[in-house]
Amino acid sequence: MTTFNKLYYSISEVANHFDEEVSAIRYWEKRFSILKPKKNKRGVRLFTAKDMENIEIIHYLIRVKKLTVEGAIKELELHGEKTEHKIEVLRKLKDIHSLLEKIKNKL
Repeated sequence: MTTFNKLYYSISEVANHFDEEVSAIRYWEKRFSILKPKKNKRGVRLFTAKDMENIEIIHYLIRVKKLTVEGAIKELELHGEKTEHKIEVLRKLKDIHSLLEKIKNKL
């Protein structure tokens, strides 16, 4: 998974990172029990690194695997750890692909 270095992320930072609309992040927050961003005194959502990892999983299930929200919820209930592992493998493959592209371009 991606390493998220900041202590907190705003909802706009989250949306930009995953190329999603802010409204989608809010909707996912309502539908997925694993998303529990903190709120400051003004009610502004503050997403932690763990929230970002969970959004990465949700994003993968909905945008990459093309599951419905209900399907993604069921997938997380049944195979949560397997899904996290798949995302990590995909991330490593993308990193390797990127590295190979850089090497190829230098030749």
